[in-house]
Amino acid sequence: MTKRFIVLQHASWNGPGIYLQQAARHLKIELKQVRVWRQPLPEAGDYDGLIVIGGRLDEHQKAMPFWAEERELIHQSIERDRPYLGIGLGHHLLAASQGARLGRNYCASLGFVEGHLTQAGREHPVFKRLPATLPLFKWHDQAILEPLPKSLAVLATSVECQVEAISIPGRPHILGVQFSNHAASPHDVENYWQRDGKWVNSLNGKYLNPAELILAAKKLSDKMSRQFEDFLRNFVGLC
Repeated sequence: MTKRFIVLQHASWNGPGIYLQQAARHLKIELKQVRVWRQPLPEAGDYDGLIVIGGRLDEHQKAMPFWAEERELIHQSIERDRPYLGIGLGHHLLAASQGARLGRNYCASLGFVEGHLTQAGREHPVFKRLPATLPLFKWHDQAILEPLPKSLAVLATSVECQVEAISIPGRPHILGVQFSNHAASPHDVENYWQRDGKWVNSLNGKYLNPAELILAAKKLSDKMSRQFEDFLRNFVGLC
C-alpha cells in the first residue's frame, strides 16, 4: 500500500528537492505538497507522515497567518505519535515544540560540510547503513541552542553547528535535521544560490563562491543521492 506524506513548504523556491522526490518515487511514496502561505493545512488524519521542510526562521516568527495553525498541526502530529521529519525550519519547529531555545548560530553554515553522528545517532535506525561521517548541505544562520531539553537527543553534529539532527528518545519516527540533503543536487544548489544569494551576500564575514559550490554538488551528487535515499527508506520503515 502506498504511503502518503504531506510536505509543508514555506517558500516558493524552496521545495521538496530533487533527491527527496527521486527517493519517494523509488520507494513508492506519495508526496503531497502544501504551500502553507496559500493552501489550507491538512487534517491530522489525512496522511501517513508529515515532512516539514525549510524556510527562514526569523521570517516564520513574524505575524504570518498560518504560523499558529502550523504549530498546532505539528503539536497534534507529535501528540498523536505520527511520523514526523523536520528539515531546516521543520527541525526548528520540532525542537520548539519540546521547549528548546532557538536563535542565531555561532556562524552562518553554508555549502557542504562534514557531519558526524553521535553515539545516539549511530544507534538510531534512521541512520542504519549510513557512515558515521557524511556530507551535509547547509543553508542557515539560525539553530537549536544548547542545552537541549531532556525530551530531545542529538543525533549528529558538525564544526559549524552543534545540533545537526535530533529525535525524541523512544520515538525514533519523530526527528529533525538541520541540513538540507534532500535538496543537495546541483540543480537545487544552483537554485538556492540564484534565489537566495542576496541573503548570503548580506551575511558579514561569510563568503561563498557559487562556482565552487555547484562544483562540489556535482562531485558529491552520486553519494548524496544514494545516502539520502537510504535515509528516507529507513525513515519510512519506522512509519
